[in-house]
Amino acid sequence: MRVSVTGTSGSGKTTFARTLAAAVGGAHIDLDAINWQAGWYDLNRNEPEEFRRRVAAAVAAERWAACGNYSRVRDLIQARATHIVWLDYPKWIVMARVFRRSFARAWSGEELWPGTGNTETFARWLDAEHPIRWAWDTYALRREKNAAEFADPALAHVQKIRLTHPREAGPLIRRLAVG
Repeated sequence: MRVSVTGTSGSGKTTFARTLAAAVGGAHIDLDAINWQAGWYDLNRNEPEEFRRRVAAAVAAERWAACGNYSRVRDLIQARATHIVWLDYPKWIVMARVFRRSFARAWSGEELWPGTGNTETFARWLDAEHPIRWAWDTYALRREKNAAEFADPALAHVQKIRLTHPREAGPLIRRLAVG
């Protein structure tokens, strides 16, 4: 089983993918962890071929759950995926989640990806690329892109599952773990 978890920023992709990977005995592939290097160095923008190489190596495994929304590597992930899970939650749920997460991270100084030193700070909350602003600004566009992906006949080989509320996540993970 190879599952691509998609959804807008703050929808819970990483938590869902990590939990699913553990339940099915596969790797958790966090595209943000692959992309964001020390000092907020962005492989996707600065070294796109290296980013693709690292993602291709990760998705070569037989069992995984990947999370992230990087169009540059979407083809690599979808070519290997057996399932796509879309976390299509209402905007108010997403915003509440991303706000709580950002507050907790900024307050604690928690390192986002081990070894990078990258942390969230309250000072960056007004930046256009901060997760709170990003989730708000890109919510509608991400939904459109995911809807188009689900309707794409080129992905007929992939089982697509759309969750519209977080309460559906646990039962789906349990179902996929046994099936």
